[in-house]
Amino acid sequence: MQTFSTKAQLKGALLKHHRKHDHVVLVPTMGALHDGHRALLEQARKLAGEDGVVVASIFVNPIQFNNSSDLQTYPRTPEKDLEVCEGAGVDYVFSPAPEEMYAGERSITVEEGFLSATLCGASRPGHFSGVCTVLAKLFNLVQPTDAIFGKKDYQQLAIIRRMVRDLDFPVHIHGAEIVRHGNGLAYSSRNARLTPEQKEQAVVIRKAMLQAREEFRAGTDVRTVKEHAAAMIGAVPGTRVDYLEIVDAETMQPLAENRNPALMAAAVYFGDVRLIDNIEL
Repeated sequence: MQTFSTKAQLKGALLKHHRKHDHVVLVPTMGALHDGHRALLEQARKLAGEDGVVVASIFVNPIQFNNSSDLQTYPRTPEKDLEVCEGAGVDYVFSPAPEEMYAGERSITVEEGFLSATLCGASRPGHFSGVCTVLAKLFNLVQPTDAIFGKKDYQQLAIIRRMVRDLDFPVHIHGAEIVRHGNGLAYSSRNARLTPEQKEQAVVIRKAMLQAREEFRAGTDVRTVKEHAAAMIGAVPGTRVDYLEIVDAETMQPLAENRNPALMAAAVYFGDVRLIDNIEL
């Protein structure tokens, strides 16, 4: 496994693979890698095959944070990250500094104007512009045949697919299932900031969503399903719901009636730690 910190190094290493038309599979991450990331990397290794290559990017992207303290406290575990990558069969790790990725006078960003109007896009202005911009840069730098993203960030996955479609990036986007702890809590880099008590409390998101799916499939109206889920989460001390919504799983627009394809998505604060999760209804 080789690690690069500059765009020139990365492009130089990938040149021979592009010339041979090898499978090049990209897994973009912000580091603090956990078993959810490991699953993405292992899926990438299988997809690339023996002759292809897996590229993992590790970059805490500053322009997708709308809160400077959140950026500063985002967990960073560089040594462990490299161990996870090597163990999963990654060939190249790209870990640039912000000044390597962005010019000081940069003035162009990539905006998505429909799918990003709800959920995380509504509660974190500018977030998805930052996500789309960095991914557009990574797609141009790596020129992958495939890229893999987790379904925990379901809205992000939908937006990336839309960007690839609308801007004609020649990359196939794969969505990987959410990896969970035994108690149902979704793996997240932010889990490291939870206290032991909060980790136990955070399981309520999954419980509320499983209840919501049962009610939704039984024909309960959307408003009641959301009210019941919100009440279950709100009963846990120290929680604050950022959003809890049932949306069309393709358009990310809120649903007023019980129909499919539907997705329940939530962002919940436990203290100052914001966790997201979702479930296909």
